[in-house]
Amino acid sequence: MISKKIQDLFECSTQEKLETIVELSAAGSNRKYFRLKGERSTFIGAWGDSLDENRAFCKIAEHFSAKGLNVPKVLAYAEDFSCYLQEDLGDQSLFDCIEQTRTSSNDFPQKTKSYLQKTIQHLPKMQFDGAKGFDFSVCYPVSEFDKRSIFWDLNYFKYNFLKTQSIDFREDLLEKDFETLSKILFLHQTDTFLYRDFQSRNVMIKDDDPFFIDFQGGRKGPIYYDVASFLWQAKANFSDELRQELIDIYLQEVQKYLKVSRSDFEQTLKFFVFFRMLQVLGAYGFRGYFERKKHFLQSIPFAMENLKKLLIELPSDFCPYLVGILGELTNRFVTTSVKCEKESCSNRLTVRVMSFSYKNGLPIDESGNGGGYVFDCRGIHNPGRYEPYKKLTGKDRAVIEFLEKDGEILDFLTSVYKLADSHIENYLSRGFENLMFCFGCTGGQHRSVYSAEHLAKHIVEKYEVQVVLEHREQKEKIVL
Repeated sequence: MISKKIQDLFECSTQEKLETIVELSAAGSNRKYFRLKGERSTFIGAWGDSLDENRAFCKIAEHFSAKGLNVPKVLAYAEDFSCYLQEDLGDQSLFDCIEQTRTSSNDFPQKTKSYLQKTIQHLPKMQFDGAKGFDFSVCYPVSEFDKRSIFWDLNYFKYNFLKTQSIDFREDLLEKDFETLSKILFLHQTDTFLYRDFQSRNVMIKDDDPFFIDFQGGRKGPIYYDVASFLWQAKANFSDELRQELIDIYLQEVQKYLKVSRSDFEQTLKFFVFFRMLQVLGAYGFRGYFERKKHFLQSIPFAMENLKKLLIELPSDFCPYLVGILGELTNRFVTTSVKCEKESCSNRLTVRVMSFSYKNGLPIDESGNGGGYVFDCRGIHNPGRYEPYKKLTGKDRAVIEFLEKDGEILDFLTSVYKLADSHIENYLSRGFENLMFCFGCTGGQHRSVYSAEHLAKHIVEKYEVQVVLEHREQKEKIVL
């Protein structure tokens, strides 16, 4: 029913017959996303049961597009806002770049740094230019960052995270400090657009420029919140040096709109970082503990480590009861998580996923287990037979579109996923350490690379295991 409605919207809006529709991973969202491809065009279709939230996204996107800001253009939306079509920005998020290029010393190559710099440079444009002439009444669920929305987030933290941690606390003293924090935050209102979930998972890289998605929770609010969200995103795990560098860049841009000293900005920013950390922990608790979504659970230790460092930097008289509770919690949590990590390290399952060419022989299993699954991709229509694709690989968009057009490889991988899931769960239950999945094709360049990439992504999103992805013929190897 959902996909049919989106299909009808696509065909009515584009005057093209829909050729393929593929559901995409929605991460922390309850919305459903689809990539729709016709004869000439491709769009992302979105469906959500919160019509007001969908409407907010469409209206904000329309306004931002008219301002020349880097957001996906909305092609069309249903009359009731149950679904809409937006520009397809590709598959590469800024978070993917961060994860894939981070060095052992927690640094990044210049290209990734340039993406981070461009992203923070663009933020003031969204905050100030985006607010000009914007009707904030379309925002959902509230039009501005007010006391009520602050308390929503604080209680979100209390009920979805703090109460799950088996720690005693007094509700009256906690509420008193919540009130103090709320007053401090409300003192620093600005007539600007607050993105609210400004973080690297919501930044897509297209043609080496950042584009911004998932801003439907935006509202009028202070500039500090988005800076805190971006620079202290838990799993991005930026170094203090990188944060300072990016703050410098942000302040250079913001001076075009608002005069603010660095010392005043940084002093105020600490309170918003603190508040954002509590809100995020509430989200991690809800999405992780209650909805059992893996990457939120994985982010909790990083968030607690960030919080532990921040508590030291806050004024000594700031929210003493709340800070005391958090100090106890972070000490307990970080110590426990580090211990668990050390204890489980030697028993952690490693899944190797490889692409290869049959012409160069079967892969060697470095674990000493003698091998694993080998899937033959040679029966799938081969893009390598055609001149435009010969120098490309299964990671290139043109090849991806070729392979997905008739859906043959998608059906193939659906069967692979079922088999892989069953085997991984068996290995986890038995405490095994190594498992291997290999995809072979004629040249080890197109079909096998595509399949290995997608299986690796599937495993990472679903299981708490280490994945080693290797494209043998391209001499590429990364740990996910």
